Amino acid sequence: MSTMTMTDELTAELQSRLRGDVLDPDSPDYDESRKLYNAMIDKRPRLIARCADAADAAQVVGFARETGIDLAIRGGGHNGPGLGSVDDGIVLDLSAMGGVIVDPDLRTARVLGGSLVSDVDHATGAHGVAAPFGIISTTGVGGLTLGGGIGNLTRKLGLSIDNVLAFDVVLADGTLVRASEDEHEDLFWALRGGGGNFGVVAAFTFRLSPVPPVVGGPTLWTLDKAPDVLRWYRDFLPQAPDDLNGWFAFLTVPPVAPFPEELQLQKVCGVVWCWTGAPEEADEAFAPVLAMKPDLDGRMTMPVAALNSAFDGLYPHGDQWYWRADFFDRLSDEAIESHVEFAHRLPTPKSTMHLYPVDGAASRVAADATAWAYRDAKWGQVMVGVDPDPATADDLKQWTVDYWEALHPHSMGGAYVNMMMEEGDERIQATYRGNFERLVQVKRTYDPDNLFHVNQNIRP
Repeated sequence: MSTMTMTDELTAELQSRLRGDVLDPDSPDYDESRKLYNAMIDKRPRLIARCADAADAAQVVGFARETGIDLAIRGGGHNGPGLGSVDDGIVLDLSAMGGVIVDPDLRTARVLGGSLVSDVDHATGAHGVAAPFGIISTTGVGGLTLGGGIGNLTRKLGLSIDNVLAFDVVLADGTLVRASEDEHEDLFWALRGGGGNFGVVAAFTFRLSPVPPVVGGPTLWTLDKAPDVLRWYRDFLPQAPDDLNGWFAFLTVPPVAPFPEELQLQKVCGVVWCWTGAPEEADEAFAPVLAMKPDLDGRMTMPVAALNSAFDGLYPHGDQWYWRADFFDRLSDEAIESHVEFAHRLPTPKSTMHLYPVDGAASRVAADATAWAYRDAKWGQVMVGVDPDPATADDLKQWTVDYWEALHPHSMGGAYVNMMMEEGDERIQATYRGNFERLVQVKRTYDPDNLFHVNQNIRP
């Protein structure tokens, strides 16, 4: 008599359809493979399907549809609430589907769905071109892009979605289609900001732009100067040329070189800059910054890939994370007072608050041109409690929620979907504003049974 369990049978059946590997809880690599970037999230999927190609992805989608088992799509695994995995379900793992092909003449890059930001930076940097992504190079391109894509090049080149030319997508019925301005235009619209609601993106085609070595890095000020620095930043950056990007942060200075000993482990405020203009014009662009007399000027000339990877070592896989976010079109003096109060209460050395500019080139796209609705925002704000020790989890959550509740009344109502926890349907609707009903219609067209629901879900 057979001693195979139901899980054994499922593993064997799915494995017979794939070129990639299928893992279950008895597999030697299972525990390592199920780990997510945010160690606060600990999920135990029934199966992990490591897809080798788009055909594998289509088979996994079909298998989930046939069996009725919950399906999660995992790229880089950085999602804050851990929506790249699912308890007792199937994880469609794209991590083996990495690869980037650059056409330097057409200035395009075809990027496979499992690629990381570092993969794209490596491939494009050799040709002096880039597309805009985030600020941590271990992030998956797929999840980052589908949620919008804010980062070091936003003011110059727009969001990641503003530079996508096409998506190759496995739909809920298992078919593979291309979505672009000329094909499946409604799907192309929805994928630019609508998250993982509409299919599995097996490949992206990005427009690339010339990006020379940038002048980038942090300028830091002691925390007693934070009110003045934040008011100055509020007024200065929106008037600066698009070539100057700078995101504001409260942080604790790491106790390592090259940070000076007198600043190490001090709570400070700072701005991480990225100047993409002519190098000879950098001194003029940064003159107002230096006039604020920073306590540390860490700017230097570097490839954009170096700036995008500068924080990888500080934030490796496996820390505890708790996120909250909002969009802002202004920073009132009252809001600044609350910011400074919570900066003094940073609960751990890795906890932080960032204000990412989303104006410049990103603001010159119509609010209804893509699913990403907050083109009139000036900043995307995120506060995150971070620490490697699981014992600090409650403190991280409490500080983050308290901070968010103090600032949310000053916000525009919605948040950057990539920086939200699971916060309910109302928050999702607030994030998409007037674009929400159109997203529902696209969902009904391409995923009427809501197969792709382990995400910031738009219900059909």
